[in-house]
Amino acid sequence: MKVDYDTLAKSIASLTEGETDAVALMATVACEVHHADDRFDWTGFYRVVAPELLKIGPYQGGHGCLVIPFARGVCGAAARTGEVQLVADVDAFPGHIACASSTRSELVLPVFDGAGSLIGVFDIDSNQPDAFDTLDATALTEILQRVFAQAK
Repeated sequence: MKVDYDTLAKSIASLTEGETDAVALMATVACEVHHADDRFDWTGFYRVVAPELLKIGPYQGGHGCLVIPFARGVCGAAARTGEVQLVADVDAFPGHIACASSTRSELVLPVFDGAGSLIGVFDIDSNQPDAFDTLDATALTEILQRVFAQAK
């Protein structure tokens, strides 16, 4: 089942309308995205909690890493560069952090609030190799921009 991003965007917009709390928004987005596509095994947020440091936020799936420095892994790279990380094979990514041994590919998107400040990253893991493409990255980036523009 491949995600219908138009329907997903409308559903998330409806559920988050008027909400400004970043954690509440993260919880809703993680749940909706996780259940939208069978490729998504772990779906969640890592929040910026200190300079150069991410901590686990709302997620769906098995346990995640609790703390990720900006200097390490795919999530750290997204936070450090402010750019989407589309990784077809996590084993080929230098410094990949294996929070779950089943993860084969990963998509991580930086998350900015309405003021343009990095507040976290949105991490989606799949147990399938090369599970994500630029359509996923583009559609999810647009959803995150709309939802978190209202975050405080």
